[in-house]
Parts: sequence; C-alpha cells; structure tokens
Amino acid sequence: MHSPWSDPRIRSLLWQVVIVGIVVALAWYLVSNTMRNLEARHVATGFAFLDRTAGIPIGESMLPYNPAVSTYGRALLIGVLNTLRVAIVGIVLATILGTMIGIARLSHNWLLSRLAAAYVEVMRDLPVLLQLLFWYLVLQNLPGPRQALHIGDLVYLSNRGIRFVLLDWQPAYTWATVAGLAGLVLTLVWNRIAHRRQDATGSKPPVWPAALLLMVGVPLAVWAALGAPFVPDYPSLQGFNFEGGGSVSPEYGALLAGLVFYTAANIAEIVRAGILAVPFGQSEAAQALGLHRGLVLRLVTLPQALRLIIPPLTSDFLNLTKNSSLAVAIGFQDIVSIANTTLNQTGQAIEGIALIMGVYLTISLTISAFMNWYNAHIALVGR
Repeated sequence: MHSPWSDPRIRSLLWQVVIVGIVVALAWYLVSNTMRNLEARHVATGFAFLDRTAGIPIGESMLPYNPAVSTYGRALLIGVLNTLRVAIVGIVLATILGTMIGIARLSHNWLLSRLAAAYVEVMRDLPVLLQLLFWYLVLQNLPGPRQALHIGDLVYLSNRGIRFVLLDWQPAYTWATVAGLAGLVLTLVWNRIAHRRQDATGSKPPVWPAALLLMVGVPLAVWAALGAPFVPDYPSLQGFNFEGGGSVSPEYGALLAGLVFYTAANIAEIVRAGILAVPFGQSEAAQALGLHRGLVLRLVTLPQALRLIIPPLTSDFLNLTKNSSLAVAIGFQDIVSIANTTLNQTGQAIEGIALIMGVYLTISLTISAFMNWYNAHIALVGR
C-alpha cells in the first residue's frame, strides 16, 4: 500500500495548503496586532473619513469640486482621475515619440541617427525627477500673461500655462463622435470578415474604402445633418489671466513633458532592438520584390518586431504610470499628493497609504492585462 506522500500531486497540494495557511496566519497576526496598537493609542481606523468634508483646495479638477462641501472621497477620486490623465496621455505620446526616435537611430542619415542617439543617451542618464524640475522651471520662467508668447490667436504661452483655441462643444460633435466610434467597430468587423474571405478564397476584399466611409464619411454626414456647427473658442486676455479656450497648467505640462521625454528614450531603445532582431534577410527579400524602404519598414519589419517589443514596452508603460507619483515634487495634485494631504489632516496614514497602493496596483494590473491580451493577439499561431 502506497503512502499518500508518494503521489507528487497530493504532496504538491498539501504543501500549497500549508504555505497558504502560513501566509493567512501571518497576515491575521499583523492585522490584529496593528489594530490592537491603534486602539490602545486611540487612533481612528476605517474609511468613514471619506464622507467627511475635505477642505482641500484643488487647482485642477475634472469633476465639480468645492472644498467647503466636497468630501475626502471626492477629492481622492479627483486625484485618481488626474493620475489617469497623466498616465494615459503620457503613454500615448511617449509611444509615438519613442517609436520615431528608435527608427531614427537606424536611419542611414548620419546626422539624424547621431541626434537620435544623443537624445537617448542624455535623457536616459538624467534622473526623471531632475527632468520634471527642469521643465517646471522652464514653464515658470515664461513671460507673464500680458507678454505671453503666442502663435496668432491660437496658442499663448505664459507662466500661467498654455492656452489654446478649442471648439465650443456642441451636441452635433457628440453625435458625430458616436458615429465615428460605431464606424470604427464596424470597420474592425469588416476587416475580420475580409481576412476570413482571404483565408478561404485567397482574395481579400478592400478594407480602406469601407473604413473611409464608416469612420470619416458617416461622422461628417451626421455633423452636416445637425447643422454643421463650427464655433471656435479663442483664448483672450482678461485682466491678469486668460479666459476661454483650452488650458494646460505649468504643473501638468512639466509633469507630462518630463515623463514623456524620459520614457520615450527607453522606448526608442526597445524599438531599435526589436527592429534589429528581425533577420535582415526579411528586408532584403521585401526590397527584392520592389518595395521601397518605407513599405518594408511598415509591412515587413515592424509587424515582426512588434512581437518582441510588446513585453518590454509593458514595463515602460508601468514605469511611466508609477513615476507620475513624482508629481508631488512640482505641485501637481495627483492621487499621491491629495492622499498625503488627507492622511495628514485625518491622521489615518494606514488607510491613506492603502488607497494609494490600491490605485497604482489597479492601474498597473489593468495595463498589464491589456498588453498581455494584445501580445497574445499578435502572437504567431502554430498550425
């Protein structure tokens, strides 16, 4: 009769149960000990403080906010949205800039490749915090609003930030945007159908005419049918500051610039390495078929390099998101800044730190899940 320990599956399961039990017991001990210590020192615990009036002044808010009546919960939500605003815009801009610089480093133009290499070396060797402070000082030392640098009536640069012309949003724009998103979904569906037809018959129906009609023609038709409104909102100097148009504060602009330029340098190296990892024979074969270098890069090299680029690119996206916590150094009120003020006012440091950790963990896991899905989507499928 064999002992249960002789079965590796049972042995593995028992060891996992033991390890999980040890972890749970250790967590219970730490939590209970912490709660006893806090209770002995009469320190409030729990998240009931989220419903109390915050009284925290917030300069940039995507939601209506009044420090006299708004709660800590609303203030922290604004901090989360500000963090997301930096992370999402930063990831998009850093990816575009990094891809361009990475390709430029491989250019046969000597001057262009050397400039790209110099950019990468300088940006990667400077601490990101130092770059944030540099851009903040640059924006703070711009002229005042009355002497602002400007491009016609379209853009004004001053020490109060950047003001630019913006469309006065009308219902027609909303419906045109909805039509454009619906067109994008239908285009993706048609593209999948076209690929299936190609696999079945060897002939692929054209996709771009349908894409042009659905994503451009239909939204324009909806906009025109609703009166074709076009009302630009120009910024104008009113007293000591500008009114109207869109705006970017010096704090947000400095944070975004520092994170984008720093992360783009790392992404450029990832793109360059991914392209160099593609066998050179692939490019030679494409050129032998008569494709010029631009088409070779777009149709042959980059699609293959993308499978190598995505995994390390995910790490840089996560780093950009986490580096946004340095916003507190230049006065931008993200989740870290607002949570720090909250825990200083309420004295509930454990809850405040837990909220910060929870926010960054959720954002990071979401980015990782999306990039893993995309990586699996573009992976080669064996037959």
